[in-house]
Amino acid sequence: MDETAKDERPTNRQPSIKDVAAKAGVSWRTVSNVIHGHRYLRPETKEKVESAIAELGYRPRVAARQLRGGKSNLLTLAVPYISHPYFARLAHAVVEAAGREKYDVLIDETHGRIEREKRVARGYGSILTDGIIFSPLSMTVEEIVENRDSTPLVLLGEHLLNPHIDHVILDNVTSTQEATEHVISSGRRRIGFLGYLALGTLGTADLRFEGYKKALDAAGIPFDPGLVVGAAHSDPEDASFGPEGDYSREEGFARAESLIGRIGDFDAIICANDLLAIGLLHAFRLHDVRVPEDVMVLGWDNAPEGAFTAPSLTTVSPDLDSVATYAVEALLRRIDDPAAEPSGQVAPHELVLRESTEGIEHR
Repeated sequence: MDETAKDERPTNRQPSIKDVAAKAGVSWRTVSNVIHGHRYLRPETKEKVESAIAELGYRPRVAARQLRGGKSNLLTLAVPYISHPYFARLAHAVVEAAGREKYDVLIDETHGRIEREKRVARGYGSILTDGIIFSPLSMTVEEIVENRDSTPLVLLGEHLLNPHIDHVILDNVTSTQEATEHVISSGRRRIGFLGYLALGTLGTADLRFEGYKKALDAAGIPFDPGLVVGAAHSDPEDASFGPEGDYSREEGFARAESLIGRIGDFDAIICANDLLAIGLLHAFRLHDVRVPEDVMVLGWDNAPEGAFTAPSLTTVSPDLDSVATYAVEALLRRIDDPAAEPSGQVAPHELVLRESTEGIEHR
């Protein structure tokens, strides 16, 4: 066999760092310095190496790069349910915010299970990640602080700010108070709340329920427990739902079915989230309950489908782009300076007025 035939034989071997070095006419250490963004490189050397990498299609071995450099440029986002519109939009926003900082994002779905959430708090162990953005459902902030390891971690969402950990929250109390005040300003007085579980924790629904009660109190409207409708409490071993209950369209529909016989008791219903409200609207439509004439309905989350329900849904809209940006910035600060004082941010929100409280749509 001649040398020409030998050289033209196909090979499945992936190019190595030494192949890149030979192509660029430099040492493999120089190639490694370029890959890791070493500052003190001549521009022409960096250009030669990057050209060789592109030409050969070389891809650094991620695990080896992590071990050598101590950094993966990978963040992890842990959320209860990827299928939930709120968390799907949040994940998109986090990926975008991290991408602007040249980080990739791994997404983990915990289902709110306590053991899975503890694994997140402990830094996973088997996953090489630079930091974690964590939206817990079962664990309290105190439990997370107690269980966490040294992996940089930022908490999201529904708990109160804690001075011992980086945190980005939405003001569930104030936002729901403002939403309820909007309904009161329309002259409604028999205002119900759908989704409260009274589990003795400070979860999402509890905080929004607190805002609802504050608005009633400020308006001098007596609180009536008979106007509070709970969501079903799920089995904690059921992977489909978390321990805060089934906050789904189906649950909203089922609760509405139980309300039809006493619809005259209510003239408005504040829902703990949009999915409950969407199910409620569907059941009301099937039973010829007029919204907003008979009953105003208001949600929380600004799920995209709420703009297309009949009638369209008034809702609290959290600024998820700000949530994601704040979280990524806080996490990168923690990665750069593990000893920094923990920071807390409150993300903005707005009330989006639509047909379910206004009669005409406001976009």
